[in-house]
Amino acid sequence: MSSYVQLLDNLDRLKLTKMKEYLPRYLDENVAKEMSFTEALKELTEQELAFREERASAIGLKKSRFPYQKGIRDFDFGYQPSISKAQILDFSSLRFLETADNILFIGSSGVGKTHLATAIGIEASNRRVSTYFIHFTDLVTKLKRAYAENRQERVIKHFARYRLLIIDEIGYLPIEKEYSNLFFQLIASRYERRSTIITTNQPLSRWGEVFGDPTIATAIIDRLVHHSSIVKITGRSYRIKDKIVNEEPELSERGRN
Repeated sequence: MSSYVQLLDNLDRLKLTKMKEYLPRYLDENVAKEMSFTEALKELTEQELAFREERASAIGLKKSRFPYQKGIRDFDFGYQPSISKAQILDFSSLRFLETADNILFIGSSGVGKTHLATAIGIEASNRRVSTYFIHFTDLVTKLKRAYAENRQERVIKHFARYRLLIIDEIGYLPIEKEYSNLFFQLIASRYERRSTIITTNQPLSRWGEVFGDPTIATAIIDRLVHHSSIVKITGRSYRIKDKIVNEEPELSERGRN
């Protein structure tokens, strides 16, 4: 077996996929350009590292369970002037993670809360931050099942370990007091340790109705808002945006008649 074939076999065994793929080209360039061995090896290893970073990012995004792939650049700040673009860009820098701060997006349905939370989460996942996205009703379902099987502590620890946990749409359905207490335990376990992003269609003043107990709701709110940024979105729903745009020419035409 030639040394070249042996080298390819070694790269296979070491799972250096990209190095093996680019090796023939770099050997040709080494001859043509008189590239030094160290320069060629540096470029080969850079290709391998870039490939591994890209693969790790893809795996992280899949594990994070985002509902879709939308970033900050996909958000129309002109349509929602109540939102500070500078503030959202600051969130996307992930500075809030360093101090275990939380972010609360509050607004009616369709104003972009989930989009912004997802965009920040994707940025975190791309930077190899352990991130998980879950709808509030799905989280409550998991807590209920865990409670019935007497493994709630294990489930709470599971969700507590993520450096960034995104809980989407608190408030659509009220939950029973005993499960509200489990949710409180989760929030308490993350308090001042990990960051949480919340989206909700209910003002904090009505969370007592959501959680079925004003005392538990107050305890949850206290831990969420102590170190947090609260973003209240008062604009129109994105779901009617295209309809409004399509109707404007028609309305203008009617005005001329």
